[in-house]
Amino acid sequence: MEHCRQSRLVETLVALALALSATGCKRHVSNGDDTQLDAAYDPDACEGNLSCFLVDCAGKGLPPTSISGRVFAPNGTLPLYGVNVYVPITDPGPLAEGAVCDRCANGLPGGAYTQTVTDENGDFTLPNVPATTDVPVIVQVGKWRRRFTIPNVAACQNLPIDNAVTRLPKNQAEGDIPKIAITTGSADALECLPFKLGIDAAEFTNDTGTGRVNLFTGNGTDRYNPPLNAGAVFPNATAAWSTTAKLKTYDITIMSCEGNQGAGTKPQSSMDAMKEYADLGGRVFMSHWHNIWIGGESGVPSHGIPDWEAITTFNYAAAQDQENTIASIDQTVNKGMSFAKWLSNVGASTVFGQIPISGARYTLPMADPTKSDRRVYLEPALSNNHVSVQDLEFTTPTTVAPDQRCGKVVFSDMHVASGSSSAAGAGKAFPLGCSATPLSPQEKALAFIFFDISSCVGSIQ
Repeated sequence: MEHCRQSRLVETLVALALALSATGCKRHVSNGDDTQLDAAYDPDACEGNLSCFLVDCAGKGLPPTSISGRVFAPNGTLPLYGVNVYVPITDPGPLAEGAVCDRCANGLPGGAYTQTVTDENGDFTLPNVPATTDVPVIVQVGKWRRRFTIPNVAACQNLPIDNAVTRLPKNQAEGDIPKIAITTGSADALECLPFKLGIDAAEFTNDTGTGRVNLFTGNGTDRYNPPLNAGAVFPNATAAWSTTAKLKTYDITIMSCEGNQGAGTKPQSSMDAMKEYADLGGRVFMSHWHNIWIGGESGVPSHGIPDWEAITTFNYAAAQDQENTIASIDQTVNKGMSFAKWLSNVGASTVFGQIPISGARYTLPMADPTKSDRRVYLEPALSNNHVSVQDLEFTTPTTVAPDQRCGKVVFSDMHVASGSSSAAGAGKAFPLGCSATPLSPQEKALAFIFFDISSCVGSIQ
């Protein structure tokens, strides 16, 4: 009887082996040379499941299966720090439109089999990539997203990826771009920064157009240069910040210095809307006299945003007596050391931790370091005894714990767009006022902040 049971067991095992062989329980995965590696493979379980193609290279004494490359801004020349690169588990689908609460703790859209972030050179190496065909890869920071598929990934070796593929999109045909509102100003030309960073001119339209960057006039450039948008006139900046409903259609709102606070165009209802927008997850970037949003109206304590005013100490009467100076990078704040390294790597710093700037202003002598991050500042020894915060960032709502915040606010007390003009009138119609010169050190510094403000709130590590 025992002999019969053993015979039947052997017959069962042989039949099972033949069945598994027919369905392919082992799949040969090429490692790019004349050898092949066996990876467990069940056709049913592996349908849409790339984990079946994760090869244990270390166990075979081989290097990991990886891809590597460098991520650039849309212009293809400025490498970027802190950009996510990953292989998604599921299709992440379309990005939500408008301001949303994007915390790093929520993870990457679609999940990730493997993930990494770019370093201070813009470089990445993504380890443990599935060794198979048609591997999806996503390059993403905030709502900047480029998706591509690698036709074949060989096991246990590195595959370099062409930089043209990993560059952030310059138009909607290449990928996702955040929806951005920019108000112009006679004293700065922030609309020129994303243009110089490589976003296609066709993406700059009025808010009724299909472009991802909508321009509004705020005592500055007021129209497009034909044939761009047929020379259309910009809507007024007050339309951009009038209500929370309007603001929250944008991921990022950027406001160029108008030469004065323009308090009459920013009623308390707009102040309240801007705060609510940022609290919902909106990103706000403002230069110089847009200090009214975080410091309140000069001489009118009741006109402002009290929660934001509690962070800063402004001196609107300070002498604006030195255009050119040397600024320091605060290396002690979140991403501060990486910021300094990146500036050095992209040629903005010749002395580590310092950059030359023009258009310096001195309205913000200090900010509460427990409530904000000072990114760029002036110290007396390098700036002829001036003390001033040039770039400041904080997250919102300011009244909740940091891990519960959703939005970001950045204030720049220096004029950003060096060499560019935002003067009103057809003679400076956009983009005629934008300088064609390479990015200046301070423009590079603000480029870092421009992409960082898009990123999730919290730590990316």
